[in-house]
Amino acid sequence: MILLAVLFLCFISSYSASVRGHTTGLSLNNDRLYKLTYTTEVLVDGGKGKLQDSVGYRISSSVDVVLLWRNPDGDDDQLIQITITDVNVQNVNPQRGEKSIFKGKSQPKIIGKENLEALKRPMLLHLIHGKVKEFYSYPNEPEAIENLKRGLASLFQMQLSSGTVNEEDISGNCQVTYQAQQDKVVKIKALDSCKIERSGFTTANQVLGVRVKATSVTTYKIEDSFVTAVQAEESHAFRLNFLQTITGKITSKQKLELKTTEAGPRLIPGKQLASVIKAVDAKYTAIPIVGQVFQSACKGCLSLSEHWQSIRKQLEPDNLSSADSVRSFLAFIQHLRTAKREEILQILKAEKKEVLPQLVDAVTSAQTSDSLEAILDFLDFKSDSSIILQERFLYACGFASHPDEDLLRTLVGKFKGSFGSNDIRETVMIIIGALVRKLCENEGCKLKAVVEAKKLILGGLEKPEKKEDTMMYLLALKNALLPEAIPLLLKFAESGEGPISHLAITTLQRYDVPLITQEVKKTLNRIYHQNRKVHEKTVRTAAAAVILNSNPSYMEVKNILLSIGELPKEMNKYMLSVVQDILRFEMPSSKVVRQVLKEMVAHNYDRFSKTGSSSAYTGYIERSPHASSTYSLDILYSGSGILRRSNLNIFQYVGKAHLHGSQVVLEAQGMEGLIAATPDEGEENLDSYAGMSPILFDVQLRPVTFFNGYSDLMSKMLSASSDPVSVVKGLILLIDHSQELQLQSGLKANMEVQGGLAIDISGAMEFSLWYRESKTRVTNRVAVVLTGELTVDSSFVKAGLETRAETEAGLEFISTVQFSQYPFLICMQMDKSEAPFRQSETKYERLSTGRGYVSRRSKERLLAGCEFPLHQENSEMCKVVFAPPAESSSSGWF
Repeated sequence: MILLAVLFLCFISSYSASVRGHTTGLSLNNDRLYKLTYTTEVLVDGGKGKLQDSVGYRISSSVDVVLLWRNPDGDDDQLIQITITDVNVQNVNPQRGEKSIFKGKSQPKIIGKENLEALKRPMLLHLIHGKVKEFYSYPNEPEAIENLKRGLASLFQMQLSSGTVNEEDISGNCQVTYQAQQDKVVKIKALDSCKIERSGFTTANQVLGVRVKATSVTTYKIEDSFVTAVQAEESHAFRLNFLQTITGKITSKQKLELKTTEAGPRLIPGKQLASVIKAVDAKYTAIPIVGQVFQSACKGCLSLSEHWQSIRKQLEPDNLSSADSVRSFLAFIQHLRTAKREEILQILKAEKKEVLPQLVDAVTSAQTSDSLEAILDFLDFKSDSSIILQERFLYACGFASHPDEDLLRTLVGKFKGSFGSNDIRETVMIIIGALVRKLCENEGCKLKAVVEAKKLILGGLEKPEKKEDTMMYLLALKNALLPEAIPLLLKFAESGEGPISHLAITTLQRYDVPLITQEVKKTLNRIYHQNRKVHEKTVRTAAAAVILNSNPSYMEVKNILLSIGELPKEMNKYMLSVVQDILRFEMPSSKVVRQVLKEMVAHNYDRFSKTGSSSAYTGYIERSPHASSTYSLDILYSGSGILRRSNLNIFQYVGKAHLHGSQVVLEAQGMEGLIAATPDEGEENLDSYAGMSPILFDVQLRPVTFFNGYSDLMSKMLSASSDPVSVVKGLILLIDHSQELQLQSGLKANMEVQGGLAIDISGAMEFSLWYRESKTRVTNRVAVVLTGELTVDSSFVKAGLETRAETEAGLEFISTVQFSQYPFLICMQMDKSEAPFRQSETKYERLSTGRGYVSRRSKERLLAGCEFPLHQENSEMCKVVFAPPAESSSSGWF
């Protein structure tokens, strides 16, 4: 059998008990030259796996392998030489035909003369027990070419027995599992375990996150106890959780096959490997087998300043609600991430006032050390002349997709300094809370800056410098959601004044349900049932909401139901609506509510016939098998019929993950004097006040005060204009996922997924004493762009796929109040306008010389508008209707 195997001229022995009983990995025979064929190919597609829909390329060559040295003290210690010859680059898609970017091009023209010469230079591989001990190549070779060599050399690393080990190859230090069978050995590499220095980041929230799946399987084919071929396949696929049509996949394949052997050079004698390598060629240098980073030269690319000038018009205020502005915003962020501080600062200083806020959005969203230094050099927090720019910077920090410790440390340092505006000081602290939460979600709770920020928030709550600072620290805590702060929140909830107590309870409402313990609920029950002191209606209803949303017990639900009928009139109606909404929408607590309602004492006509204007309603904006969007509106009026609080929430759910998309809380108090009405119990001495508290994408923003005091109210009422006033206008980077991938073939891949939002919220109020009517209109215009891009680069040829989805939508909320009679007549509407929904896919192949192929496909649908129900009497879900899609496609040269 041994003689037959030798005559068969195989180059690699396996299960070598039949050849060399002590061999544990690949081993070459002495004095033989092994002739092999090698191909590596890469496919990029939208995840469907169809060859005709893919772009990519194939690199094929011949490979000569020879054993140069074997340690006299052990056959498993070997030095082999690998030489690549006859290199050929071609299309992987046979349908390309005349459109092939390689047609009519010689290999030196495609690869580059210097690259080709480097690729053909021999490399040395030192193997011990089948594992790579050292990799030798010539100095100063292009990293991209050395990576291709590393990809081939890594195939020679294997073991013949089953088991799980850690190996270092081109992919890094990875956990590898071997499965040895009679006719093959399968090597499965856990790519998510690979330790390799590569840039990358992702969005922590799973609703806005990206699902990535990576696999690597290498099969060593064995015939008559010898390895005759190696086949490897690696894949990287992504899918955006929020919109699953944003998807892509890279498939990389390698194939090494023995063709023949012939007489080769004799072994080099000696015991010292260093002297052997010197004898072969003293120029050889040991380099890491792990793949190295390289950057391809960008030919014809715009400078940062030129790029900004080309997109500046799209970012003017009047164009912000268009998809063009978001596309420009996302593209400019990518460019900013490669820019230096001086370049960025120069553009900031040269820009005009009307476009500066959008430029600040982009620079802050880039989230690099250079962009942070530039924006901090540009902004002066001690001045009140640039409050809008300071606020835009801070909110962009709060929405940051992957904040780092330096950003938090910077804001903590700024907070300890002086400010030209107290509003900015408060905003800094609120955003510090948001950054603490995001860093903790990424396992950064023990970072020095995070620990310092926690102490700052908690210390400020326990001993505030000014009484007004308590609200600021509570708002920061509403973002940070520190578990250790719950006892403090309970103290403020039960003992604080109305606004403080209400804010503390709504902060508790944002905590995860497991943190709302029985001790927490005992305090909330005391507040709702007023066991120790009288509380405002807003405080009591907020406490009830936390109880009902946190796995309430049978007795907790029963006591709340029994209280209905004993409460003030509008609070009776509100709590009744809350219970009915829980049952109708099948909320988690609906089961225990139904059990309680079986008791006649809790469920009777007297209790469930209470009238009033207050209401609570939850409905679906959109619903699909994998995701849903919900909205809820609850409105509480005072006994005199004046609005006390309205709360509009929008949530997005993907699987078990959720995102608090937005919340707008409007609160008013002390308005009874306008109509000579009697205030409710516990609210007799409240000053006239109205304000708004917003949450946007899980970040609590600084509340806005409309008026404070009776004189302020009358002044603004008489001077109010019916013209729309901009409330929020800006650009937000919502989704941000970036991965640099080292393929085991040696090619470099990049995965980029981004989602941006341009938002323009304006409000108008019309007030007529003559007609005794007021109308409030809030218009929300948004443009959303989601992109996913995959590229595979060899430095001389590049292939890529870009998928994109975009829409421009509007949501309008109108509230009309007629106070010509009592009780007031109130009408509320929430309408969604029709919206175009566009999707496109672009695939390309491009040579470094500039020649390329591109294919484009697109389709557009029209999402019908609708009116959403806001109360239980009209609860039919708003239906989502699509018009037939219009499709187009094109392909060709560029």
